[in-house]
Amino acid sequence: MAVAGISRPAEVRRSPFSDARTTSRSPVSLISGVSAIFFARVPRAFRVVLDAFGAALDPFARSVGGGTARVYEPTSYHGRPMRARKLIRTAIEELKASEAIDHWQKGRERIEAEDLLGFVMGDEPDPEDKVRDAERDAFLGLVARRATGEPIPYIKGFTEFRGLELASEPGVFVPRDSSEYLAEQAVKRLRGRRSPVHVDLATGAGTIALSVANEVPKATVYGTDLSEDAVKLARRNARRLGLKVRFAAGDVFGGLPATIAGTVDVITVHPPYVAMDEVDDLPDEIKDWEPVHTLTDRSSDGLGFVRQTVAEAPTWLRPKGWLLMETDPDRARDVKKVMTDGGFRDVRSTKGGDLKITRVIIGRRPA
Repeated sequence: MAVAGISRPAEVRRSPFSDARTTSRSPVSLISGVSAIFFARVPRAFRVVLDAFGAALDPFARSVGGGTARVYEPTSYHGRPMRARKLIRTAIEELKASEAIDHWQKGRERIEAEDLLGFVMGDEPDPEDKVRDAERDAFLGLVARRATGEPIPYIKGFTEFRGLELASEPGVFVPRDSSEYLAEQAVKRLRGRRSPVHVDLATGAGTIALSVANEVPKATVYGTDLSEDAVKLARRNARRLGLKVRFAAGDVFGGLPATIAGTVDVITVHPPYVAMDEVDDLPDEIKDWEPVHTLTDRSSDGLGFVRQTVAEAPTWLRPKGWLLMETDPDRARDVKKVMTDGGFRDVRSTKGGDLKITRVIIGRRPA
């Protein structure tokens, strides 16, 4: 069971392989039987090694969201064991050569290579570690999958978010590290209240809702999503973590009980804000793998979902309740205008994350 309040956001640390800055999270301990087995480091590594000669080493093409990912064949290595340092270098070269990955962040390939090797080995590897053949082959198979653009959370089957390990699978939106700031903003506004109520829209795997439930144990938390698959995954994550969140399938506020209308303290949402004619311009790792409905609401300006949320939110929020919207910096001004025109007060941009750019637009329902 997750222990409420002990999770924390990523800590910046130095990579043992270089001076690159990366992150380290401390997952909440899972002490219930099945959960502990599912997420424990050693069984996870063992599972990957067992799978090395199956799916992990079998490069493939998938059709996801209407697109087909390119296939990359891993380079074969046989003979004496390789040092972790050399193996990481090999993986970096393969990832850098991939046209399916968006190389927007300097050093991203190293961070991902180290993440995948640590996943296979069950712990953070030392640069001088000798990597066994089975682990090496499993690792190179995973790197080959990543080079097709397949998101790392899909490859690993889970993602880490504010100290929680959440199951992740194709067909459900991949949580972004940037959303940790959205969760932080929600937690800050809920902790001081006696009996807070939180609603997370477009909840996906339950990322924000479960983080709030973990860090504000007295909160009553709801999560909604249009996708039945997403809701099922969110419920599984809640059960595995021992956290109480009421998840329901529905469009925007659909699925919420009418009894909470006018009582919600904070609404959070990471809306699909990509304009329909911009979807094809997205990196392959996004458009070829993630469900299209999580990327765009099919409107011409990408603000259809935002407008609907702003129009309906006052019905659910208590007086002076908060609406928090994560957005792309390029959309921030437009989202602010929609919220202001919709009657929200104290509307402003907030900057968060390592890059300190606008990520969350906040506003309050009038008293």
